[in-house]
Amino acid sequence: MTASQKNAIFLSATDVTTRRDVLSNIARHYGITTDDALAEVTDPDAEHLLEYLTGSVRSAVSVLMRRHALS
Repeated sequence: MTASQKNAIFLSATDVTTRRDVLSNIARHYGITTDDALAEVTDPDAEHLLEYLTGSVRSAVSVLMRRHALS
């Protein structure tokens, strides 16, 4: 499974609040919109989701991804 696929599965498996927090964190860090953040992390050439995240959101997502066997 590619990083892009894992990212998409994770984002679809999480609740709306978590998804918003993840995409907002990426958008703020890169100075882009949340729609652009979603496009970036689900692009076929995307890196693992954790590579895009910063701060406490990164740690929390790491735990959640392990729970979903997506790390």
